Amino acid sequence: MEVHAHIDALRTEGERMVAAAAVGDPDGAVPSCPEWTVRDLVRHTGGVHRWATGFVAGGRTEPSRAGLDEVAGTWPADDDLAGWLGRGCTDLVHALIAAPEDMQCWTFLAAPSPRAMWARRQAHETAVHRVDAQLAVGIPATPCAPAFAADGIDELLVLFVPRRSTTLRADPPAILAVRCTDVDASWLLRMDADGVTATAGTDGAGGACTVSGTAGDLYLALWNRTGADDLAVEGDHAVLGQFSEAVRIG
Repeated sequence: MEVHAHIDALRTEGERMVAAAAVGDPDGAVPSCPEWTVRDLVRHTGGVHRWATGFVAGGRTEPSRAGLDEVAGTWPADDDLAGWLGRGCTDLVHALIAAPEDMQCWTFLAAPSPRAMWARRQAHETAVHRVDAQLAVGIPATPCAPAFAADGIDELLVLFVPRRSTTLRADPPAILAVRCTDVDASWLLRMDADGVTATAGTDGAGGACTVSGTAGDLYLALWNRTGADDLAVEGDHAVLGQFSEAVRIG
């Protein structure tokens, strides 16, 4: 996806999350993040937006040690949670639009450019937490567009899961294949005692376990927002179980 498409998605997902937050009980539980209330969810997402804006707009080239409490400054009152969330997302959108293609700042995931990384990461950060907000207030989760959902699966499997800090291991080694049924996108995860390697663009064949579904259903399941009921699982189900147990995105 192009940077402008990620920025558009960030704007849209932010608007959807604001709409859910506006009708939610601040003390309401978030089923997909059991340790959080709606208030916690909004504070986290709005704080992350402001944290990201600091790098994009400020051109910071070193990571920040400031916690979200410090980034936010003052947390909003409960009756301003939705408005505060919306203002932070809008500021981030505007910062990304204004940023030049060759902007330089700190990043933490591989990408064609810093601007591309922040646009992609914040679009999916917001989309996943928008789903959390909708589930918390009893609104059916709005489906993600297939191309966007596949992009989010790619970010998770290729960039997040293989990181050195992952707890996903397999001994003996195992291969999990992931295949979208509505867009041309698939991946192979090779898991062993040392960690994970991921390959995108395969035909989805060769895995001890193959999990298939629409990009939207896979997106929500792999990011731990739904179960695997809407997915087709072939082969050794225990391999998918290893993934689901180790990759817990809160």
